Amino acid sequence: MNSSNKHLPAEERRAVTVEAVVELAGEQNPSEITTAAIAKRMGLTQGALFRHFPNKDAILQAVMEWVAERLMSRIEKAVHAEPSPLAALESMFMAHVDFITEHPGIPRMLFGELQRSEETAPKRMAQTLIRRYGERLNRLFEQGKTCGELDGKLDNEAAATLFIGTIQGLVMQSLIAGDVSHMRRNAPKVFAIYQRGIRSAS
Repeated sequence: MNSSNKHLPAEERRAVTVEAVVELAGEQNPSEITTAAIAKRMGLTQGALFRHFPNKDAILQAVMEWVAERLMSRIEKAVHAEPSPLAALESMFMAHVDFITEHPGIPRMLFGELQRSEETAPKRMAQTLIRRYGERLNRLFEQGKTCGELDGKLDNEAAATLFIGTIQGLVMQSLIAGDVSHMRRNAPKVFAIYQRGIRSAS
């Protein structure tokens, strides 16, 4: 970040703050990111930062809102570009993986928020994102059953849990390996196995 950040309009300043946090989360433990570190990355004082956010939780909530908006927008674009529900599911899976590959700090932040015992605005935002994601999957599952691509007896809830859990597993393995590209390389092969479990036998 450079000194031009000192003269940004309020909304742009908020957006740049979110981007700074996402970048920092890709470099260090998100729970250890301080407002001082965020301000330093942006070339600002903490006082200037607090003119736009009352506290760190407000910053984290803005980050979660940014994640939800960007991820769901990318997923919708991927889904609408495909001719069938099964192709849309694969495109959605890969779009999600690509999003995380581009922003490796995001899953660290999501996992961190969901592990907090207390109810916080960022945690509620993360929960809302997961619910919206599940609802989008459910619509695709129903469309797939209707057109005969997916098993008519498919348990939508279990299929959604496995879809999301499979991506989370890829994320965890890439974090353990210290190599985000590990996730992108394995995603197509992993989805192929998932697909065999949900599609129609006919």
